[in-house]
Amino acid sequence: MRKIVFILVLVSCALRAQQFRVDTSYTVKSTYTKLIKKYPFITIPVLDKNKNVTAVQDVPYFSEKERTLHLDAFVNNKQKKNPAVVMIHGGGWRSGNKNQMNAMAEAIVASGYSCFTIEYRLSLEAKYPYGVIDVKNAIKYIKDNAGKFKVDPDKIAVLGCSSGGQMAALIGTTNENPAFEDPSYKSKSSSKVHAIINVDGVLAFRHPESSEGEMASFWLGGSYEEKTENWKNASALHNTGKNTPPILFINSSIDRFHAGRDDMIKILNQYNIYNEVHTLENSPHSFWFFEPWFGQTVAFTTHFLDKTFK
Repeated sequence: MRKIVFILVLVSCALRAQQFRVDTSYTVKSTYTKLIKKYPFITIPVLDKNKNVTAVQDVPYFSEKERTLHLDAFVNNKQKKNPAVVMIHGGGWRSGNKNQMNAMAEAIVASGYSCFTIEYRLSLEAKYPYGVIDVKNAIKYIKDNAGKFKVDPDKIAVLGCSSGGQMAALIGTTNENPAFEDPSYKSKSSSKVHAIINVDGVLAFRHPESSEGEMASFWLGGSYEEKTENWKNASALHNTGKNTPPILFINSSIDRFHAGRDDMIKILNQYNIYNEVHTLENSPHSFWFFEPWFGQTVAFTTHFLDKTFK
């Protein structure tokens, strides 16, 4: 009997380990190794510590059963209340981690913002829309703790890179849409955001300019033919309308990562919603990790945020 119980415990542990396994293929280091031959001038940015910034690592914002999700907070202490930037890493909805956004957070926070890099459930653990819902829960948590983080809850931007950019645009275009909210998450705040920064994230999964395939299918729970509604509803372009907040697009020179952008801009212009586009010539995807594009990305972002919030 004891032997059977012991075996069941081992099986249970193995299943939990499998459930939460992590794809570590997408990192700054692996991307640098991939790009350095074609772009021998790139460097990984090194930032000086800012005495006005307090960084708090691995703050738990959500717990369910045996799973806890965390965020890293970077708070500018010069003001009592700052606009906030919620930051979502890329990695094809499958890989990457919040630490990849910390350098950009440290650079942006120096300009008078509170920045938050978010852990969310990836596709090996949970399919669409759970990662999106996780980030929306993080936004509620940040607003609930606005005093602690020196945040103005009425000035929240969401920024994402690559698949994180797709998620950021979707989060901003589905403000207070119950289909993307977690009714079990107890909060006095909404997940509404007031600005979007999309860094090389697609706006439409099914589009003449789009070439999304296996990675998107895995996250969305099946191919376009199998999960047509998911492919449509997960596209920010499908959700864009008169209530979409101002948006900044920062893009590489690779066309597939612009999918749906121009059509989205037509809708934004129809409703006189402010938008900016910056396309970095001769730049690869994941350009934001490296100089000379890291500094440009931060400059475009802070200029847009200053215009929108200050």
